[in-house]
Formats: sequence, structure tokens, C-alpha cells
Amino acid sequence: MHAATLTRRMFWGQSPKRVVNLCFLVVLICSALFTWRELIVLQHAYATSQRNGLENVAIGLDRHLQFSLDKLLFYRNAMQLALAQPLNTDISRRMLADFEAQRDEHTWQLLGNNHRSMPMNGVSDAFVNQSKLLHRDESRLAGELSAALEFGYLMHLSGGGGGGNGELQQSSWYTSRAGFFIASDIAPGAPALLPAYYHQVTRPWFFEQSPEKNQTRDVVWFYLYDPVRNVQTLTASVPLDYQHYWYGVVAMDFPVATINRYLQQIVDDADKGEVYLFDSRFRAIASSQDAPAADTLFDSVDMARLAGEVEKSSQGGMRFDTRYVSWQKLNNFSGVLISVHSIEQSMQAEFGTITVVLMAFWTLFLAMLLVSWLMIRRMVDKMTQLQNKLTWQAWYDPLTRLYNRGAFFERAQVLVETAEKHHAAYSLIQFDLDHFKSINDRYGHQAGDRVLRHAGTLLAALLREGDIAGRVGGEEFCVLLPNTELDEATQFAERVRARLNAREILLSPTTSLRFSASFGVSSSAEAGIYAFEKLQAIADDRLYKAKQGGRNQVCAD
Repeated sequence: MHAATLTRRMFWGQSPKRVVNLCFLVVLICSALFTWRELIVLQHAYATSQRNGLENVAIGLDRHLQFSLDKLLFYRNAMQLALAQPLNTDISRRMLADFEAQRDEHTWQLLGNNHRSMPMNGVSDAFVNQSKLLHRDESRLAGELSAALEFGYLMHLSGGGGGGNGELQQSSWYTSRAGFFIASDIAPGAPALLPAYYHQVTRPWFFEQSPEKNQTRDVVWFYLYDPVRNVQTLTASVPLDYQHYWYGVVAMDFPVATINRYLQQIVDDADKGEVYLFDSRFRAIASSQDAPAADTLFDSVDMARLAGEVEKSSQGGMRFDTRYVSWQKLNNFSGVLISVHSIEQSMQAEFGTITVVLMAFWTLFLAMLLVSWLMIRRMVDKMTQLQNKLTWQAWYDPLTRLYNRGAFFERAQVLVETAEKHHAAYSLIQFDLDHFKSINDRYGHQAGDRVLRHAGTLLAALLREGDIAGRVGGEEFCVLLPNTELDEATQFAERVRARLNAREILLSPTTSLRFSASFGVSSSAEAGIYAFEKLQAIADDRLYKAKQGGRNQVCAD
């Protein structure tokens, strides 16, 4: 039998558990990869769903903000057009006359046409002169008052501050540096006009619109607390400039409570989680939920990480521990919408249900696979034990535990072919026990078996690595020594002979026995003979000579 064939037999025959383990490992890895792939697909679909849902919320909020900002810019453009072509009507002339009559008063209010416009509210020249930011340019004042009258008409016709038809803004106004303002929420005859004007010109949405601070002259958003109304507001303001002169500011208020209500209406809690509106400074402004508080959503590290990702892209998502966070920047507000979805909310949603079902199926499959693996392993263990037992019985002599005749010759043939291929010497030792038949006859077969067992154990203890030995007859043994010359083999045989003859074995409490053996040795190096049968015949002849010469000796010539 060739070495490759023997190796395959040893792998498949002696280690079938490796094959079983390998098969089950392949099945386990394939099932895990398939489940992992499906989970990745579900995760991607879930993230996409969250981003799309948040995008829909952002589109809705942007649409409302766009409507309000368009109105804000329309007011500014109308004021600029009115400044370019001032009115010259009886009403405008009467209003200017009323202004001249009241301008030195502590506060004043011009009603114009009370049924068609908003009242114009102002303060005295003395108050205006106290501030470096305020200024009444007499050459421009009449034109600005006429334009403000038209602004009042437009504000009245367009619904004033809003709040109707789903509008998010609560109030609109124009605040002039010339000491007056028009506001949608200031009724005729309203008291405390001076505190109201002072409150307006000292707010960031006003003084931050100076040419030095807002050089782009675009709309700017401010998140502020309004002490007058005792509410948090978002204020959008835009400067009014004409012919390189800053007249004042057009602004709108968006109460945070209104934005909260809008988010609560548009967000489906079970599907989109909690949606928060953050400003450009990453301060939480509004929320679709009352709890948890937005300020407790992220620690400083997570907030910095999220801010960095938002800075890179206008839309995206990422995982924070047990939460999935997605974001969407707004087009009409310098902020971002952030959706926070917890594991509990995810599990209640459609993708969570699918994930639970998928993991349950995989767990069930894994349990069945494990049970199958254990059962098959047990069957293989029993089959392997039986196979090993049969193999051992087929290859080994049960008495001496050496190779039996057939196995020895098969293994010897492989070693001989290897030696011949590499032109290496090998030697054979043929020996049998002296007077073995008389031992059986005198002491019984049990004593003979004990002698054979002792001889096999002693021989096995003296074998070197690579040597093989077998019981090839009743009391006859054969030893093959690879890479061994005749002299070395003779010395080995002499050691075996001496050991066998040196010890007595105990047959019964009162009987012991000393036995001997005769040896014949041959080597392929003698005449360049590699044929195993020929060398065995030579060793057998020399064994016969050793017996003829008196037994208990080694013959190598």
C-alpha cells in the first residue's frame, strides 16, 4: 500500500470526527453569514426608512418655514419699493402731519386708516438721540413713514402675524432705527409703547443686523427667550436697506410651543421615534416629545461626535449605544432635525418585528444544528470505537500487541520500497523462542501465552523510532530496521537476546521460568538485495543455523 493511500485511510478512517466537525462548522458559518447578511440588509433598510421618514418631516417643516420666509422677504421688498416710490395721498400727508405734531411726545401712535392698516407706534426724538444705533435722518424720514404706511396695509391684507392656515409664525413687525415700529400684535391704543420699542431695539435680532455684523444682509435666525410673552421663540429677521442706508429690520416670531405642536402632529411616534430641532449651535429648540429632555440626550463626547458628522453631510445616521440617531438639515433654517430611535421603539416597528422573527428562526436552526451535531458525534464516536477495535484486531496480534503477520508484511513492503527508492540499507531480524513447544507441554498454554506476552513487551520497548516488529508465526517474530547496516542490526538482536534471557518470569507463586531465543540477521547492504522475501529467507536460514549451533545466540553470516 502506498504512503498517500495509507495517509488518506488514517485521516478518513481514524479521524471521522474531524469530517463531521468540519461539515457542521461549514453549515454553521454559512447560516451565520446568511443571517448576518439579512441583518445588514434589514439594518440598511431600517436606516434608510428612518432617514426618509425624517426627510418627510423636514420637507413639511421647510415648506411652512419657506412660506413664512417668503412673506418676510415680500415685506422687505415691498418696503424697498415703497421707499423708491413714496405715496403722496391725502392719508399719507395727514399721517406725516400727525407725526410732526406728535414726534416730541414721549410715545405716539399713528392710526392711519384703522380699518385697512396696522397702527404705527413710535417714541420721541429725545429717545432716539440717546442711542448711537438709532438715527432719524430727516431727509429720509418722510419716505420711510410713507413706506411704513404701505407696510401696514400689506400686513393687514396678508393676515397680520399669521397663525392661521397652519402657519407657524405668530407675529410680524418692522422696527425702524428712526424710532418707530409696526407690529401685528400691537393694537390701537395699546399702552407701554416705549418699553415695547426699547425691547425690540435691544434684542439680538435687531442690533445683529447692522452692516458691520451682517455683511451678507441675509435672513438670520435667533433662538431667544421673550420675557414680555414669557415664551421661547425663534425669530427670523432681515435688514431693510435702500441706497446703502440701513433703515431697520423686518422680523417674524415663531414660538417654540407652536413648532412643538407641529412636530407632534407630523411625527408618528411608533415609527419615527422622537424628533428634535437643533439650531446651528447645537442647542435643542423644539421636540415632538415631552420627555426625555433634549438636553439629556447626549453627553459632551456624543454631542461632539454627532456635530462632526452633521458638519460633513446634510443627511445621515449613526448608532449611539442602544439608540439610532438620524439627522436632516433644513433648507430654510440654520439648524438640523434629529430623530432618536431607541431599541424598544425599533422592536415595536416593522423592521424590529422582522429582525426578531429572523433571529428566532436562526436560533431555532442553531439549536437543531447543535442537537444534530451532538447526536451524529455520538454515533461517529461509537462507529469510530468499533472501527478502531476492528482495525486493531486486523493489524495487531492481541497477545504480543505487535503487528500480526499480514500487517507486518504490508508495512514492511512500504518501508522496503522507500529504502530502495532512496538507496538506503535496511536489515531484517528473524527469531523464535527456544523450546517453546516444551513450555506449552510442560506448563500449559497459559504459560506459553505469558512467555509470548513478555517477549512482545520487551521487544516493543527496545524498538527505535521507525522500526517495526511483528509476530509472524506461533513463536516466531520478525523485526525490520530501516537505515541500518548488518553490524548495527546484529548488535540490536544481541540486546534483545540478552534481555530475553536475563529475566525469569513468574508462572505461579512457586514456579518461575527463564527462556531464550535464537536470531538470524540479514541486511540489504550485503549484496545489494532489496527484495524483502529474499532477505527474509536469508535471515530464516541464519536462524536455523543459530538453532543448530546450540540456540540462544545470534547468527549474522
